[in-house]
Amino acid sequence: MKNNLDNEKTRAIICSLDIRTKSSKNREKAHMLLTPQESAQELTALAETLDMEVCDVIIQQRMSPDPATYLGRGKAEEIAQIAKDLGASYVLIDGQLSPTQVKNLQDITEATVLDRTEVILNIFAERATTKEGKLQVELATRRHELTRLTGYGTVLSSLGAGIGTRGPGEQKLEVDRRVVRDRISLLSKELEKAKKVREVQRKQRKESMIPHVALVGYTNAGKSTLFKALSGEQEVLCDDKLFATLDPWTRKCILPSGKLVLISDTVGFIQGLPHDLIYAFRSTLEESLDADVLIHVVDISSPIWAEQVQTVEQVLKDLGAGEVPTIYAFNKCDKVRDVNVAEIAAEYRGIPISALYGYGLEDLFMRIEKELLSKTKIVSWKIPYVMWDVLSEIREYGTILEEVYDTNGAQVTCRLAPADISRLSKKLSG
Repeated sequence: MKNNLDNEKTRAIICSLDIRTKSSKNREKAHMLLTPQESAQELTALAETLDMEVCDVIIQQRMSPDPATYLGRGKAEEIAQIAKDLGASYVLIDGQLSPTQVKNLQDITEATVLDRTEVILNIFAERATTKEGKLQVELATRRHELTRLTGYGTVLSSLGAGIGTRGPGEQKLEVDRRVVRDRISLLSKELEKAKKVREVQRKQRKESMIPHVALVGYTNAGKSTLFKALSGEQEVLCDDKLFATLDPWTRKCILPSGKLVLISDTVGFIQGLPHDLIYAFRSTLEESLDADVLIHVVDISSPIWAEQVQTVEQVLKDLGAGEVPTIYAFNKCDKVRDVNVAEIAAEYRGIPISALYGYGLEDLFMRIEKELLSKTKIVSWKIPYVMWDVLSEIREYGTILEEVYDTNGAQVTCRLAPADISRLSKKLSG
């Protein structure tokens, strides 16, 4: 999907349904933890990320979505009049629309209709900068587009005769489907190549024995700001918008003890993240699977931070990263006044921080070291001077607790990961 929004601010109306029967069960099934009002507010923020001006938010109570128009024809006609009065050229639906519903709503409102998935796809298309990121976004868009090639009546059903068509002719709908499927196949192959490159990078990281820490969290929780503060990387985009950065970064980071770790910034999560996007960005999201420690960055200034935490935990569980040791970093504590952040952090065994102002980062560094040390063991070795390179490796991959020197070498007591102990033991004995 190509972002067709103008450079000037476009006015939009947001519409959401408050389903009154079995709503709790349905929301739980779809991992929808926000109320209709909270979800509409989030869609408003998504729209503003696209430089739209939201001029009205309409929440309608219904027993179930209308199969033809999602909102019901009467409500759709009412919205058409509101859009005309306010000069809104977009109607954003806080839900998933069928092709028929999109067409019917556009016919009634005479406005461009986008559902939640399409709004997110537009943002991703606008924010992707690397080749892999652009491929991932296009793949997600094409897969979504494939579901849209139905339900348009006779518009896509004209027959065309000619060489290569079946019988009297091939329906235009079938031609369009074939073109999209061919493109999906090509994109999948390109992404498979990128995936192999990423797997080689992961293998090299593992072979280097350098611990890996990954930042995860809800979109706009402050992950990129924290990544910048921890790694010193100045080129990372830090913006107060949803999905400000899509492309993962990995940089070296030196802990206060001198220990070297790799730290990665990952794409933010959001409620109702389209399955096509999760599929397309899976190789990027899987950065969190290989991490020794996750830092779950929480925007404690958000009134729905608890629901955001549950959403991130669910996505991590779906990815298979639910068991990775996690440190909760309650960010933006400088923005809250009437919230006991320390008490909330203690409940999660987390740490209050302000990535922007550097508050709590020393405590976070110490906690990272503690988590990494929990996987290590203490050993004592006699290292002769002729094998002094072993001591250098110990300094790089572990923590030296004690050094006692004599004429033959040094008696070193250190803390190392089991894999490093095994490797260096063989080196010393050899």
